[in-house]
Amino acid sequence: MTESPSSVEWPRRAVVTAGMPYGNKPLHFGHVGGVFVPADCFARFLRDRIGAENVRFVSGTDCFGSPINEGYRKLVEAGEFEGSIADYVRRNHDAQKATLDAYDISLDIFEGSGLDHAGEVHQEMSNDVINRLYQNGYLRKQETLQFYDAEAGTFLNGRQVHGRCPVQGCKSENAYADECDLGHQYAPVDLIAPRSSITGAVPEMRPVVNWYFDLPGFADYLRELVHQEELDPDVRSVVTETVREFLVPPIIFVKNEAYEAYLEVQSQLPAHTYRPAQGGKQSFELEFADIEARDAARDVLAGASIRFRTGKALVPFRITGNIEWGVKAPELEGTDGLTVWCWPESLWAPISFTIAANDKMGLPRDEWRSFWCDDDAKVYQFIGQDNIYFYGVAQPALFAALQKENKRLLNAEDDDLRQTQLIANYHMLLGDKKASSSSKVKPPTADQLLEHYTVEQLRAHWLALGLDQRSVGFKPKAFEPDADKRTDPRVSDPVLKEGALLTRVFNRLARSCLYEAKNHFECYMPLGAVTPEVRDRALEALSLYDATMKKVELHSILSQMDDFIRYANKYWSDGIRVVEANADDEARRQLLIDCFYLLRIATLLMHPVVPRGTEKICDYLNFDFDEFFSWNYDFDSMEELCGTAELEEKRHLVRELPPRTDFFAPHPSQIKK
Repeated sequence: MTESPSSVEWPRRAVVTAGMPYGNKPLHFGHVGGVFVPADCFARFLRDRIGAENVRFVSGTDCFGSPINEGYRKLVEAGEFEGSIADYVRRNHDAQKATLDAYDISLDIFEGSGLDHAGEVHQEMSNDVINRLYQNGYLRKQETLQFYDAEAGTFLNGRQVHGRCPVQGCKSENAYADECDLGHQYAPVDLIAPRSSITGAVPEMRPVVNWYFDLPGFADYLRELVHQEELDPDVRSVVTETVREFLVPPIIFVKNEAYEAYLEVQSQLPAHTYRPAQGGKQSFELEFADIEARDAARDVLAGASIRFRTGKALVPFRITGNIEWGVKAPELEGTDGLTVWCWPESLWAPISFTIAANDKMGLPRDEWRSFWCDDDAKVYQFIGQDNIYFYGVAQPALFAALQKENKRLLNAEDDDLRQTQLIANYHMLLGDKKASSSSKVKPPTADQLLEHYTVEQLRAHWLALGLDQRSVGFKPKAFEPDADKRTDPRVSDPVLKEGALLTRVFNRLARSCLYEAKNHFECYMPLGAVTPEVRDRALEALSLYDATMKKVELHSILSQMDDFIRYANKYWSDGIRVVEANADDEARRQLLIDCFYLLRIATLLMHPVVPRGTEKICDYLNFDFDEFFSWNYDFDSMEELCGTAELEEKRHLVRELPPRTDFFAPHPSQIKK
């Protein structure tokens, strides 16, 4: 490899993950625009940067979990679906895959955690992980209370119970058995005003036995890890700030009006610290040494009919459940018939998908370790902010618990799993509201958007939103609720802002170079030294782009490319006017040398963002895709891509571009009749 235009160091191998959509519905714009498109952009860049053979981009349908059970139950009861729950999941999986294909999401694998070969691998991986956690001493059998609908005569899964979140400060009215829609975790007994979604009855609490992972035992490990991450400029602050919220002592919040009742049972509570309400707050605090003491206090308070809320804290992480549709849990100490709770198994599912992808390539089964365990490899996980608890708290502790000899090393050794880098995005809002299929604001599906916009317009717009910094509104004019604004030609469409760079500026640069080669050079690209000013500007753009990609600041990439493409287009426009005015053939040749070079750099750097149009440009430039989109050059000129004969003739044959050819065409609905 020749010297790079940047000093950025990249791993030798990399895995990119894009979360796992539940197999109960089609993909809406948040799934695609908030996670899959950013992950795809980064995976495509890494393939160009370190070689496609060294990158695995993996995801799949999450086939298990209570949302799937509940969605299937409702459809069957309504007479809208016939078939098994596996048929239901496969139907949704196929629809999700079709949508991702339509958006040019270049996954190496998109199967299902319970489907086909990937499902078989995932069952094997789940058995191995759970057995190792048990052997290392981090699983414990625990009897807990689970919601039971006496009218329906059945235990309820997580999504069949609805109530209000009990976590202090959370305003969610859409809470389930042990998790609210904002990602807060709590014990089922703490859920406020629970109701069964099957009968509407208030469910009972009945005992069940399951296996739990000792997450509180990894508090010190997680504190050290998050401190290390806070020193890493590539780790987003939303990740470390959210993780730290859970690394606090267990606290119970009690309303001020219950103070006298608290005093009556104070002596019955485990040792704790009392803190009066401060700053106008309505609750005082009771801080306990550990989660066991807090839970014992909870029982005392509940027995005295004192209402309370719990704060965020590390609680034992449930590994198994009682839902029939799920990954089968290995039998441990006579506990048979259990399934794995969907969240823990979804954390190691990307490893299963990596193995399945390698199997398809005919690679050895252990090759996955070179991507997940080696010193010179790295895993980048693109997630939504709601899931930071699972990926930023539970997953690192699980990975540490799987280390040989229980070393709990921050920087793992040998074949142990390395900790991953989380790329967490904030919510993408619809307008100024959070939209989801379970809220009042219904989002358009990703497929519906393609009826009004091109894939590349949407990809460029979503990447430019800056979801790494804050929640941002997606405001497609085609879905504007105000009909007058939707039809008023004077009202611009925010989604088309970045698309204009493609359809107008980038298009013009590519067409100008190819038409000029046709009209004055017999469809040959002239070769020679690039003007130093042009070369320096291009190398500067490459270096800045590379450094920005290291931070995964994709909105900055779009801003940088806007500047560079406009510079290149202006360089052409200004130069061709001078050439035409002076009829200077040598100046024309040099201008085309410079502008084909600028086009090559712009096309390389925009390839992760808009792959269709850039690959079409490469095709017309008549270069091999693998070479053209590789960073394994010093980028001195176009000559390094050409063969010996072409260098001797000082020219390279390009394909003839037909009249009015677009590399980035607008959507048919945007063309004036």
